[in-house]
Order: sequence, then C-alpha cells, then structure tokens
Amino acid sequence: WLKAHSLRLVWSAGTRAGARARARCPGHGALVRLFGDMATMFKTAGEISTDSDEDYSEISGSELDEEITWIEWFCHLKGNEFFVEVDEDYIQDDFNLTGLSAQVPYYEYALNMILDFEDQDDQLPEDQQPLVETAAQMLYGLIHARFILTSRGMATMLDKYNAYVYGVCPLSQCEGMNQAVLPIGMSDVLRQSAAKVYCPACREIYFPRSSRLECLDGAYFGTSFAHLFFLTYQHLVPQRIPAPFVPRIYGFKIHKSVKENLRKQREISQRHISGWQAPESGRRGDEILAD
Repeated sequence: WLKAHSLRLVWSAGTRAGARARARCPGHGALVRLFGDMATMFKTAGEISTDSDEDYSEISGSELDEEITWIEWFCHLKGNEFFVEVDEDYIQDDFNLTGLSAQVPYYEYALNMILDFEDQDDQLPEDQQPLVETAAQMLYGLIHARFILTSRGMATMLDKYNAYVYGVCPLSQCEGMNQAVLPIGMSDVLRQSAAKVYCPACREIYFPRSSRLECLDGAYFGTSFAHLFFLTYQHLVPQRIPAPFVPRIYGFKIHKSVKENLRKQREISQRHISGWQAPESGRRGDEILAD
C-alpha cells in the first residue's frame, strides 16, 4: 500500500488535480517530496515497474509548492513544449475569441477551465469532465494559433526557434547549415492535417522529426504564422537558397529531353492500351445485345 500510494501521490503532483490539492493542503509539497524519495528508492531496488513517468509534468522542485495556472500546467506537460503560454489578458478579450464558440464543444466550460474559473452553480456531471478537458485543449490550441500572430506571441516563439525546439530541416543541404524550422499547419480548421515544419532556407514543408509535434493538430499553429514570422524577423531568412539536387549517371547530367521522351512514350503506351480495351468492351456489348 505504501509503495502504491507514494507513486500515486507523486504522479498527482504533475496533474491539474495535484495543483488543486496543493491549494487545499499547504503541506502537500512536503508530502510529495517525502513519498517521491520513497518511490524512487523502491524503483531503484527493482521492485516496481510503472509507466506513469510518461504522464509526468515537467514541473518539479520548488514549483510543486506553488499554485500553478491551467495554462502553465498544460504547457509543461510532456509533448506540449511546442506551445507558448498565452497571456490570460489576451484570452479574456472576447474579440480575440471571435468564432471559436462554433468550433469547440462545451465552449463556456472549456474557457472557464483554461482561465481557472469555477462556477459552483453551473457544473457538468463528472462523467462529462473528460469531454470538457479535451475541449479545453482544443480551444487553447486555436487560441494559441491566433496569439502567436501578435508581437508578444512572436517574441515568445522566437525564443523557441532560437533554441531549436522544433528541430532542423531534413534536407541535406539545409542540414549542413543546421537550419532551424518552424511549425506550420496545412489548414486553419481542426482535424484536417497534422502539424508540419517549414524551412526558410529551402522554402519547403516537411514532416517533423518529432513524433510529439506530428501528433498535434496543424490548426494549433495555422497557415500564416511561419510566413509572417519571417517577414517580421527578416534577418533570420538565409540569403542563399540551397541548390536543387541534380541527378547524374556516371557523373553526367541527365538531359531534360530524355525525361520528355520517356513521358511521351508512356502516353503513347497508355493510348494503345486504352485503344485495345475499347473494341474489346464494344464487342462484348454487341454479343450481349445479340443474345
């Protein structure tokens, strides 16, 4: 019981429920550290094997003793390091949220969760709380896509870009330059495509190397941010565009006329195949009519 309880308490330190527990119990942080040391001792001895580490928040140490907001908790979750923390003043401005109520279910409840507003008079049943939590994550992602278009949001994203949070370009010419990339969406609508990365050097879009980034919806970053970012910070755009790869055979370039002739031959072959199929289908049709 002691081992299980210690692991369960340490895990709760990284969840939203853990944050609320700290608000109710001032000594919660000390208990977490005490049981955390015991859980570490048990794991070191090889007596316990658990996958709860995957759900840990990156918030630790002295931060466990402080009350954190939902936004801080969400952005520190493993896999959410690609988000920036949106200012609450920005979220509280209804103009910035125009049109989002039609895209996100449980909109009011999700917004209250993001802003840490608890309405005791209007609460959903507990079995619907997971739906509200999912809606809150979706809503925050859409708000995030709008916030990073502001000067404040771009400045925060600049720090992540300089830290190579989103990786480098996979193109061989850009990889040699260690060229950083930015996240980009192929659509501004939810559930249309996953997040991709944009390289300002070769000006191409690629699948991200990070599987965690690829799991995020592309609408959380939008289609305009990357281009507006490099218009704002033009000094980050490389002056030299990488030369395209040139195919060679034994050191000689393949002339474009060869590709053109191959393309024409394929078209002629397809016409012959379709020409043979048409009389065959017509003959069968006549035989059917005769019968």
